[in-house]
Amino acid sequence: MIPNTSQAARARRPLPYLLFALLTAWFGLAAAASATPSLAEQRIAFRQAWAVAQQGGDGWRAWAGKLAGYPLYPYLEEAALEHDAATLDRATVAGFLKRYPDLLPAADLRRAWLLEQARQQHWDDFLAFYQNGLGDTLACDALQAKLAQGGTLDFQRDLATLWAKPSLPNACDPVIDAAHAAGLLTDARLWTRIDRAVDAGQGGTVAGLAAWLPAGEGKAAERLAQALRDPAAAVADAVNWPDTPRGRQAAALALQRLARRDTSAADAAWQRLQARFAFTPSQRDGVTYALALYHATDFDEHALDRLAALPAAAQTEASREWRARVALARQDWTAVLAAIDAMPASQQGQDEWRYFRARALAATGQDAAADALYAELAREPTYYGFLAADRTQGDYAICPATPPDDAQREQALQADAGLRRAFELYAVDLPRLARREWSRALDGADAATLRAAAKLAYAQGWYDRAVFTFSSGTALRYYDERFPLASPDGVVPQAQQAGIDPSWAYAIARAESAWVSDARSGADARGLMQLVPATAARVAKQYGLGWSGGDSLYDPVVNVMLGTRYLAQMAARYNGAPWLASAAYNAGPNKVDQWLDARGTLPPDLFVATIPYRETRDYVARVMAFSVIYDWRLSGKALPLASRMPPVGQPYSLPDVRTPRRDVTCPATPAPAAASSAVAGTGAAR
Repeated sequence: MIPNTSQAARARRPLPYLLFALLTAWFGLAAAASATPSLAEQRIAFRQAWAVAQQGGDGWRAWAGKLAGYPLYPYLEEAALEHDAATLDRATVAGFLKRYPDLLPAADLRRAWLLEQARQQHWDDFLAFYQNGLGDTLACDALQAKLAQGGTLDFQRDLATLWAKPSLPNACDPVIDAAHAAGLLTDARLWTRIDRAVDAGQGGTVAGLAAWLPAGEGKAAERLAQALRDPAAAVADAVNWPDTPRGRQAAALALQRLARRDTSAADAAWQRLQARFAFTPSQRDGVTYALALYHATDFDEHALDRLAALPAAAQTEASREWRARVALARQDWTAVLAAIDAMPASQQGQDEWRYFRARALAATGQDAAADALYAELAREPTYYGFLAADRTQGDYAICPATPPDDAQREQALQADAGLRRAFELYAVDLPRLARREWSRALDGADAATLRAAAKLAYAQGWYDRAVFTFSSGTALRYYDERFPLASPDGVVPQAQQAGIDPSWAYAIARAESAWVSDARSGADARGLMQLVPATAARVAKQYGLGWSGGDSLYDPVVNVMLGTRYLAQMAARYNGAPWLASAAYNAGPNKVDQWLDARGTLPPDLFVATIPYRETRDYVARVMAFSVIYDWRLSGKALPLASRMPPVGQPYSLPDVRTPRRDVTCPATPAPAAASSAVAGTGAAR
């Protein structure tokens, strides 16, 4: 075999050269081995060590060789120690707390250790590490420790703050029992807590405390508990209750609770019980208010008359708005105007009622006044502002702005140890811990500092920090930051593959989670588009997509892939209409079908206004407004909101690049300060 040129050249080199080359290579390897690892390498090593640390023990240390000086190193040790909390000795815990006294991992280990010592009733160890301000559970554990060591309770010092709360954790039960045994829970104190629990709807708390009252008073408390837990049974039993102040309280409470569930049954019971009890004027107003309000949400025949007849003392913002909603459902425009006129000025000034005043004026032939209201409202980048612009065929008013540069402040924030930990935790996919570090680092910060921090977070792809920070005032105009185009999550291609409008998919994600990737609701909806695991599993099976369990929904790519397909299913159910599909996404298709059966002939804007659930009404308005803004972000113009809201039964045409869109301009005249918004304020920061 003939060697190539390079091989021959190496073979002819003298021995000293070869020795030099070998030494150079050796030192190079040594240098590489001792070189400081890159940040990317440290993040990989941390993820590996983190997975092991959560199993306890010291195995994680084998993966942590590259993590000397890495800001998240204490989290590894704490995770392993917390896993092993049941077997830790006091010295180990004390050592960790001494090394990291001001860090969140130290607070987490302290809490885990205390809970474990309380569970094992190792009260000496518990008290050695307990501090005030760690929550109700540990506060009650501390009182248990005090009792176990022979101490006594003082109501004002030990219990007054806890007693003022309508419900308490199970850890407080032994303490409350001890207080009762010591005679500290007088009848007056028991009733004070019962009344707070009634106001909070805590029937279990009321029932538990009733047993400690004298027989007659205990029975009165049991009636209140029954009114909260089973109002139908309570109103049936109430005919045999005594006409005492507590009896009247329980009967009125049961009637109001029953009205929410069954207005016809509550009506009949009210007729029976009015003769049985000498209700106070306040109690009468409360019952008649509940009956009128829930007849209205059912859109009963006499609902409008009931609401209009409510005495002034019984009226609330809710009763006044439902008077208008019932009139809208009937398209009785004279009654709509009368209902809006009956509202206080602050309520009339809300953009919803300004818009419907304009609709009513136009419907009653007062076109000039209607056009003036539409023109004023169209200056606002809101759901009702966009609807008003559609009515006048005007441009949409969106005035974007950019957060000001503040290089010096941003540089200082980048050097802040707490924020460095927050950004690193986000980078290694631990967003819950990242948010905790963020909140602690910025606790008490001024507006300029918060703005600079949110700008840094946005630049690193941590979008939800900007969404929540830029939620009022001038910051509402930071549209790039408030409505991010999170391309790595695949919203556009996944929406296109699913056959839905990408701007609508973006709007749903923005409204559902505000880009909090690990969001989880009380109903177990998860991730960016808030899918319930059972729904996600069904969608994955129908489309032949990968599915590895509920926790995979915290992966934005998986969540968007499945969420867009589920949106497509909802859209197909309603001829493609995004507004109805959005309502179904929030309230469920069965509820939407019920509402369509009752009021499906209404124009879309009136139908939305008469959705019985406030959450769903606001949700549809928010998503539709966000769709306009995202369409503008994607294309530079905006699809008219009216085209996203076709009448019920009319097919919806999916927009494309050729679809006519509305120009977006920035008017010189500012929007009225009193206006509320489906985009501004809390709705924007969801």
